[in-house]
Amino acid sequence: MTWRARAADAVLAVVVGGLVAASAPDDTRVTAYALALAGSLALAGYRSAPRAVLAVTTLLLSGYVVLAEPGAAAALPVVGAVHTASRAGHRGLGALAGLLFLAVFAVAGEGLDATLLLAGWFLCAVVTGLADQNWQAYLRQTEQRAVEAERTREEAALRRAGEERLRIARELHDSLTHSIAVVKLQAGVAVHLARKRGEEVPPALLAIQEASGEAMRELRATLVVLRDQGPAGRVEEVVERARAAGLAVTLTDYDGDLPDEVGHTAYRIVQEALTNAARHAGAARVRVRLGVEAGVLEVAVEDDGRARAGADFVPGIGLTGMRERVEAVGGTLECGPQEAGGFLVRARLPLLVRQSAPDRGDGHVRVGEAQ
Repeated sequence: MTWRARAADAVLAVVVGGLVAASAPDDTRVTAYALALAGSLALAGYRSAPRAVLAVTTLLLSGYVVLAEPGAAAALPVVGAVHTASRAGHRGLGALAGLLFLAVFAVAGEGLDATLLLAGWFLCAVVTGLADQNWQAYLRQTEQRAVEAERTREEAALRRAGEERLRIARELHDSLTHSIAVVKLQAGVAVHLARKRGEEVPPALLAIQEASGEAMRELRATLVVLRDQGPAGRVEEVVERARAAGLAVTLTDYDGDLPDEVGHTAYRIVQEALTNAARHAGAARVRVRLGVEAGVLEVAVEDDGRARAGADFVPGIGLTGMRERVEAVGGTLECGPQEAGGFLVRARLPLLVRQSAPDRGDGHVRVGEAQ
């Protein structure tokens, strides 16, 4: 909290206390005034301790009602405390405190009519607190989505660039590789037949053979560059970076060989999951495990943070991009809060990646495809 917010809360508490004191009966004793002012001033701490403020305000103002038998204005601090508690998610405690104060007021206050009026005030306090809580949650979620969108924008751009490179590579392969290979083959056959018959090979035919071979080599190098998405790094590296940032991470790694696309996907999954754990799990321990069983790589990132089963869970842009990566290699993704608490991300990635052999010496390899 900033000092401005603290000052505003203190001013609000003083104003409420002044209203309660101004509405007190003329014969009110000093003890009753003290209870009313103390219960009102406690509202200054509603942001940091809403439940404590609710308890203190309810008890002190109930004592004030018993001693002074004031009017309905004595309920203002308690109504405010009930509202703030409900906004903080403690609707049950707020309703209980309101019922307690109403019971005291019905006995020592102005009677049943005033009590029924106050009951409407307390009901409105609970409802408006719930509405405010939902609105604040909506604003936080909107802000979080904006932050995640900004954070993953570069990754999404890189993914789109990689997809575009693969598309261009496929187009080049389909449109050029076959034609150039045919030209090279025909030129080679013609040169071979001419030499076999003892004839002089035309210089143009030799130039065609040499140019087609050079074109095949350049095209092969171009396709390799287009397909290379660059090494993402090792899982151990991203885990070490998370530890250096203060996250308690344990790693059980798979030390076998992985296809490049599967290894890249596993790296990105662990990277995104650890980033989310650092942002949302609080002071939690995170377990990262990579293992292979029956030709499938399982990547699991599990924390014991503040996520709870049954709570509202809407995947953000990062988890959506993670799911797209997993599905691109033919895998499946499971993510969400766990029954025992914490959050789990588990991906299953097939290791069987088919790559065709070079076609008649052209050196071209087809794009990996999950079986």
